[in-house]
Amino acid sequence: MVQLAKIGYTLCISLYVLMHFIVYFIGGEVLSATLSLFGLASFLLGYFFLPLKQAGVSLFLFIIALIVHFSAGTSLIEGSVSGFTVMSGLIALLLIVPTISWVLEEKPYIKSVINFAQKLLNTSRKFYFGMMVITQIISYFLLFGSIPMVYGMINDFLSNQKGEAWENYKGTALLRAFSLTTMWVVSIPSFIFAVDALGASLGLSILQGFIISLAGIFLSVLFSHFQERHYGIDLTEGIQEQLAKIAEEKKQETKGNRDVVEFAFLFVTLFGSIFLINAIIDVKLLNIIPIVIVAWVIFYFIIRRRSSAIIENGRTYVTKSIPGKAQQFSILLAAGFLINAVNQSGYGEYIIDGLFYVTDAVPFLNFLWVLPFVVIILGFIGLGPLTVIVLVSGILQGVELPYPPEIVVLGITSGSVISIMLSPLILPSIILSSVNRLSIIKNGLLFNYKYALAFYVMVQIYLQLFVLFFL
Repeated sequence: MVQLAKIGYTLCISLYVLMHFIVYFIGGEVLSATLSLFGLASFLLGYFFLPLKQAGVSLFLFIIALIVHFSAGTSLIEGSVSGFTVMSGLIALLLIVPTISWVLEEKPYIKSVINFAQKLLNTSRKFYFGMMVITQIISYFLLFGSIPMVYGMINDFLSNQKGEAWENYKGTALLRAFSLTTMWVVSIPSFIFAVDALGASLGLSILQGFIISLAGIFLSVLFSHFQERHYGIDLTEGIQEQLAKIAEEKKQETKGNRDVVEFAFLFVTLFGSIFLINAIIDVKLLNIIPIVIVAWVIFYFIIRRRSSAIIENGRTYVTKSIPGKAQQFSILLAAGFLINAVNQSGYGEYIIDGLFYVTDAVPFLNFLWVLPFVVIILGFIGLGPLTVIVLVSGILQGVELPYPPEIVVLGITSGSVISIMLSPLILPSIILSSVNRLSIIKNGLLFNYKYALAFYVMVQIYLQLFVLFFL
């Protein structure tokens, strides 16, 4: 029964994604209703094999949506037809983005990049900076999968360096680096959804987020200096000791250099194509990215004359990976249903009005001070940044705000940065703890709370100065 449910789920969610593109480019009420039915079927089938613990969040959101519909007197049927289509673009993105890893698994690109970069990273501060930059680059391709991959590489390089000081050094670099990507990396679903939902400029949002992310990296490097002094250990000496031991191994072969160049070319072609198409064609970003990724992956294997690998990887992905995403997709389907219910009922405006009322009641406080805390608080009750940003952005989408959308995007994503670093219930922290064997509380809250506070203040200085001088 469970296996049959998984097969049915895979079929329905795949048809749901396919119908999303058909509806977007062709349109029509019948096709839209079909899309909604596939979404509803996927949502229901997931509960036949999801454990109750994994199904809890989506059920919670679904029940709240039903309560909103009943209390507001809105049509439940209309809400279901439109509500289960809200997240189709985001689910399509999440279903297709992981196929990028098929390319990365073909050759040792990541190892070559890290080995190449090690030549420049001969002090603890440079190495820390390098870990954060490499993690952000790989996050473009693997999302939070970059954390265990980079950790494994770094841990292999620093195999003789043990203890909490070293785990703090590695863990904070990786977790902070990934969390900062949610402010500017175009393949991060939460960032793209916020940009798309709020109608923000992609270029300005990326530029703004990149600058703040870079400032966050330098701030983290500064914090790592004080943390090193706190532990009373010379990390530079340990790094240089490891560099000396593997000096011969680190001499890059021609092939290794070719892999680095090829990786850079792949990076530029993939994301350059996204920016170019976004600039010349009036198509939503949530639709551009998955289409470009599919074409990019297919071309890669055709050029390498490995077309059979597409079928091999596709078979594995369909049979094993897609059912494993049922929890995430169920949460998003329920979140879309809730967003639609809130917007239909008009409660979204009441929520935002309530936040403005609170900020107006407190001197020197405005909406942008409070906005990140909405994401942070919901993160501490188990809702991941993607779910929270989907909810918050979806509600804000229908509300007039006195701020440019790019500023609102930064306010929301800065909250996701802090939520990822501090919450013990969010996947990146859990993944990091699974590989470095430290507690989730220590990896997240204890190692990062001072940095998170400083980061919040830094972002707010930028936001409030923008409000002061430009609004």
